[in-house]
Amino acid sequence: MQKAEITDIFSSVQGEGIFAGALQIFIRFKRCNMACAFCDTPNDGMVKEYSPAALMHEIKTLDESKGPHHSVSLTGGEPLIYTGFLKSFLPLLKKENFKSYLETNGTLPNELAEVIDLIDIVAMDFKLPSSTGQRACWKEHLEFLKIAARKKVFVKSVIAADTKKDDIEKAVKLIRMVNKNIPFIMQPAEVVKNFDKKVSSSRLLEFLDIAVKHEVENSRVIPQMHKVLGIK
Repeated sequence: MQKAEITDIFSSVQGEGIFAGALQIFIRFKRCNMACAFCDTPNDGMVKEYSPAALMHEIKTLDESKGPHHSVSLTGGEPLIYTGFLKSFLPLLKKENFKSYLETNGTLPNELAEVIDLIDIVAMDFKLPSSTGQRACWKEHLEFLKIAARKKVFVKSVIAADTKKDDIEKAVKLIRMVNKNIPFIMQPAEVVKNFDKKVSSSRLLEFLDIAVKHEVENSRVIPQMHKVLGIK
């Protein structure tokens, strides 16, 4: 039986992207295939293995006590590392009339293709190399976005002090290649351990102007609202 390593299950307000403010159940999967410089996800907490049925039980119990919820956020880490588990779990979620909201780094298109028909909303990151300190993932991002565009999708990029204009231009051009109406969210990086360079407001406005001039008009600058509100 497929099981997944889960570090947290909780009810809270979505703080990022176009669904900021929506009440969700968050399922935080352990492990990620990237190591971004700005990552603010703790990697040293308690881990528990869940079967699809056991996780569904936790979600129903939480929804009954804290809900109703807009959707169930599958976050991490990187949920698509657990594709085999998701193929068993997502039908249970759909059977109980919950919407699935996949938060993903957008680098695993083959894995997404296996579960896209079971996903309702895709919150996809573009990992800008000048922000992450990692290699460029443009090829994977393009392939991933083409698949994700079959469902409700938006793109989010973390913007740091070192983010380069060229990366913003590549990001918006890639969005245009798929569908210029896909929302593009630029999210200022938060100060975390070993990462304390904040981006200026003038730089954010410059990047927003680039996106609009490339006719990706559903572009926004939105900070992490849960951090602003001081909630989990």
